[in-house]
Amino acid sequence: MPVKSRKFRLSSFQIILLGFSGVILLGAALLCFPFSSSDGSWTPFIDALFTSTSAVCVTGLIVYDTALHWSLFGEIVILALIQTGGLGVVTVGALLMMLAGKKPGLFARGTMQEALAAPEVGGIVKMTGFIIRGVFIIEFVGALIMSPVFIIDYGAEGIWLAVFHSISAFCNAGFDIMGDKTGAFSSLTAYSADPVINLTIMLLIVIGGIGFLVWEDVVKHKFRFSRYRTQSKLALVVTAVLIFVPALYFFIWEFEELPVGERILASLFQSVTPRTAGYNTVSLPAISDVGLYIMIALMLIGGSPGSTAGGMKTTTFAITFATAFSVFLKKDDVELFRRRLDDSTPKNATTVFMMYITLFFLAGLTISGIEKLPVTECFYEVASAIGTVGLTLGITPNLGIASKLILIALMFFGRVGGLTLIYAALGKKNKPVSKLPVDNVSVG
Repeated sequence: MPVKSRKFRLSSFQIILLGFSGVILLGAALLCFPFSSSDGSWTPFIDALFTSTSAVCVTGLIVYDTALHWSLFGEIVILALIQTGGLGVVTVGALLMMLAGKKPGLFARGTMQEALAAPEVGGIVKMTGFIIRGVFIIEFVGALIMSPVFIIDYGAEGIWLAVFHSISAFCNAGFDIMGDKTGAFSSLTAYSADPVINLTIMLLIVIGGIGFLVWEDVVKHKFRFSRYRTQSKLALVVTAVLIFVPALYFFIWEFEELPVGERILASLFQSVTPRTAGYNTVSLPAISDVGLYIMIALMLIGGSPGSTAGGMKTTTFAITFATAFSVFLKKDDVELFRRRLDDSTPKNATTVFMMYITLFFLAGLTISGIEKLPVTECFYEVASAIGTVGLTLGITPNLGIASKLILIALMFFGRVGGLTLIYAALGKKNKPVSKLPVDNVSVG
């Protein structure tokens, strides 16, 4: 009797993983060609791969100044990769499917749910359409607001500058094309005192990084905060705290040489941008060590689930601490906003938290050992990579191949997510029918 072969089927997590990998490799291949560089030369594959990974993983770490090295075609490729990475490969695939007039099947809807960190499959197609419309409207408005400033400074080219920076900021990518105008790797330092550019970029970063589920709650319930999902409440509260508390530190102890108005903008901007955005309006090496470590912490935390941002996520950070407080208070359950969290949630949060901290230290120390560089600079660069931020102290362009590969792996990990990688590798596991005996181990 012939044995039936089992049909191999990818899981949702494996599809997400392969989708990001495929787009990164395609982008790297395109960026290698001479027509992608400004001088018509071939770009080494490792540098093209680094740039493509940074764009798709919406990080912003670069080995070449974007405006100086890449041609217009190269910049368009990078922007397309940023948009794909910001929306998510699965969301872009769903968009193409809907434009072709096809309805996603149940398995495709499940994959979309995982990609968007949605609570349920029901209504996922409608939610995806809502997200796609919202993304393009917000990016269009952002470009519209910034266009007059850039057009006054650079003429018609200002339109392209406004479009590029609007998409890059909303997707929390941090890529800029100011290098041929204000100096290599200058980011937005020329606009440190401009309220239009500062406030628009900051709003785009925050809106892109709070999570698509938060959007839905805000649109549906307006200012009735009590009706929001617990996840939305947590994301908004933690985001507000992580913006204004560090900004207060920066205002009091950093940037003393700036006028008050510019100092306020710089303090807010440097508090917002480490949340996976990657722009800077001041010289980062001029910031004190305390300020740098505060930025490192912000980079590791990142944005919120189901957003354009990376990092361990605001909810992971908050739930990890809420779990600790529940132990301090001798509570059996973790509670937030008068809701009890499912038992698996604190476990997942603690796992993700430990994965980020462990990789952060291991990668930082490894790069410091390989490159013989100060450990603080390496920790900053590693936090920027794993948090998909893009801020740099200037050491990335001069790193060796081994260190670049480490940063590439960290950027991929930071955008796809640690649990996604684990679930993709392990596949579906059956629950055990029996359990081992219980025992106690003293801790603390």
